[in-house]
Amino acid sequence: MLGEKLQNAINDQIKEELYSAYLYLSMAAHFEDANLPGFAHWMRLQSQEELAHGLKFFDFIAGRNGRVRLQALPQPPTDFGSPQSIFQQALEHEQHITARIHALYELALKESDHASRSLLQWFVDEQVEEERNAQTIVDTLKMTGEGGMALMMLDRQLGARA
Repeated sequence: MLGEKLQNAINDQIKEELYSAYLYLSMAAHFEDANLPGFAHWMRLQSQEELAHGLKFFDFIAGRNGRVRLQALPQPPTDFGSPQSIFQQALEHEQHITARIHALYELALKESDHASRSLLQWFVDEQVEEERNAQTIVDTLKMTGEGGMALMMLDRQLGARA
């Protein structure tokens, strides 16, 4: 059975993952408004991925006979600035999520909850990918600038994300 302290912490993480989905969807809306459909597509897929992460935690708690307790989500921002600024914010958000996952992993270690450690190892590995993806786009935007043909080419590339 899942211990109460870890269950509560995972419930908090469900809120974080669902907020991530909400945040990325708001970023997608910003890109739609800016007529950057490829950037918007990338963020929509990111939003769906974060929702899946929240559900993975949800199912884990339920599967361990725990109690899922959903929490209210804050409203995400609606104005974000330039594409580079948006992806910098996304990178910083992923770094925040990484720190939370690491803290959950440490709690699972402390409580000798091996099933939770196994789940959280997947998230540790996933966060490496999440940060790398955001960092790559930030770096590309820094190199190419945020206007003209380079931005349109990157928009097309991000729109090809499957």
